Amino acid sequence: MLRGLLATLKEMVVDPVTTVQYPEVKRPVSRRYKGRHTLKRYENGLEKCIGCSLCAAACPADAIFVEASINTDEERYSPGERYASTYEINFLRCIFCGFCEDACPTEAIVLGDQYEMSFTERSQSIYDKAMLLEPVPAGVQPTPQKTEPGKFTRSVPEMQDPTD
Repeated sequence: MLRGLLATLKEMVVDPVTTVQYPEVKRPVSRRYKGRHTLKRYENGLEKCIGCSLCAAACPADAIFVEASINTDEERYSPGERYASTYEINFLRCIFCGFCEDACPTEAIVLGDQYEMSFTERSQSIYDKAMLLEPVPAGVQPTPQKTEPGKFTRSVPEMQDPTD
């Protein structure tokens, strides 16, 4: 019994307790943490999402709803023919598996490091496109943009090999 008590006392001295003053201080999450979804943009302000609905098809919980519309040169949201006019994720259904991130051909949907999500009503758990889309970079025109005809000929950019 004394040996067990000695082991307990030794651990108290060797490993001090770390207290984090949450919510003022937030602990960093790992690089591969799967938190709240974010819809990404290109550097020129256009949305990466082309409305292909592959993320919705890959979602095992049926938490994603995508409705596509046609882009025009006068009103362009993404470089492709189409864009997601409606994009919704129901976070009560989402299991944060990351299949939507893997299925996206343009790397538009990313599971980020945001873990603070709380809902007091069911309607608050459905995030629409405006809530998911990252802000427009500084000095860039927001969508929709007017573009010259024939500027965007490829909806899916040439992909690079993953670095991690």
